Amino acid sequence: MLPKDLVDELMHFRAERDWAQFHTPRNLAISLSLEAGEVLELFQWEDRRGAALDKVMPQLRDEVADVATYLTYLCADLGIDLEAAVREKMVQNRRKYPVELAKGSAKKYTELRAGDEA
Repeated sequence: MLPKDLVDELMHFRAERDWAQFHTPRNLAISLSLEAGEVLELFQWEDRRGAALDKVMPQLRDEVADVATYLTYLCADLGIDLEAAVREKMVQNRRKYPVELAKGSAKKYTELRAGDEA
């Protein structure tokens, strides 16, 4: 859900380099997953907080930016309105995770309802 001017800048950057030819949905999905893995790698061996998180923050910002970039390309190429998709998903999540059942719980929605039936 980047601002339109930034999305336009990303699309222009890609077009100038003629990279769209390499950006098939499959390749973008792979790249998105790999970049998300690089975010995860920064937390691989420890739960970073405070000073430990500050130490990796520049790299974390770069990896998050890569994730956002590939997601933007994927959505643009497939005609997915990311903001609309997120808003629709929030409607679904509100139904799946009503506050009265989900507040303070890490349970999956299927577990929340199963607990009510017992």
